[in-house]
Amino acid sequence: MPTGTLYIVGTPIGNLGDFSPRAVETLEKVDFIAAEDTRVTLKLLNRFGVKKPMISYFEHNRNDHGRVILEKLRAGESCALVSDAGMPGVSDPGEQLAAACEAEGIPVTAVPGPTAAVTALVLSGLPTGRFTFEGFLSVNKRARREHLEAVRSESRTMIFYEAPHKLRRTLADFAEIFGPERRIALCRELTKLHEEVWRTTLGEAAARYREQEPKGEYVLVIAGAPAPEIPEPASTPEDAAALARELMARGASAAEAAREAAKATGLKKGDIYRLLTA
Repeated sequence: MPTGTLYIVGTPIGNLGDFSPRAVETLEKVDFIAAEDTRVTLKLLNRFGVKKPMISYFEHNRNDHGRVILEKLRAGESCALVSDAGMPGVSDPGEQLAAACEAEGIPVTAVPGPTAAVTALVLSGLPTGRFTFEGFLSVNKRARREHLEAVRSESRTMIFYEAPHKLRRTLADFAEIFGPERRIALCRELTKLHEEVWRTTLGEAAARYREQEPKGEYVLVIAGAPAPEIPEPASTPEDAAALARELMARGASAAEAAREAAKATGLKKGDIYRLLTA
């Protein structure tokens, strides 16, 4: 018997108008839906007139319910995996389910949809050519510190997710480790009525939220570390003497050439003159 297919379906991160016709069609044709929160997904299904059996699948039941989903897929049923918002598999246990299907040869396909990380990136005003997704920081103080220290010198634009109740601590840690002058875009309520993108520095952001209560889920886009300046190679006495000889070939005396070469290279005139007259 052929196995079913796992469809990874992106859902709106705020505006329901972003739910694609293909996504609706996929939910209508699968046998069942695996949802992060069935209550949230039921509202989406009702909005688009879709009626399907659902099973919850989230971090704390992914082992038990993951086995149930795999059994159904092995039996030939097709499943649509959805999260509360955005693309499943990014900072959620959909990653493990997709990997388990791949290991068993169960077909997996994606129905692309809105993604908060990329949406925030293109709104940030920061470089988009190269970036790195860092997800949520650990609540463990040591692991959190190690994570940030590991990316302190990261030159690519960095994207983090953060919950409002942890935002103050995160901004304080960012300012301490990356420096208060590093640029950041704080993106909240993306695609919703009160969407906000604030482009500022880490120091200013930390100061603002010491006084203001954070509200909503945040995507934090941080500029990469500036590339270290590469010093120009220092001139050697031989380099300076070669420059002086060029000046002499144009008619300068040895003393004049040594003086000009010293100005250009920062070396001592007397050292250059001795090489010229040796």
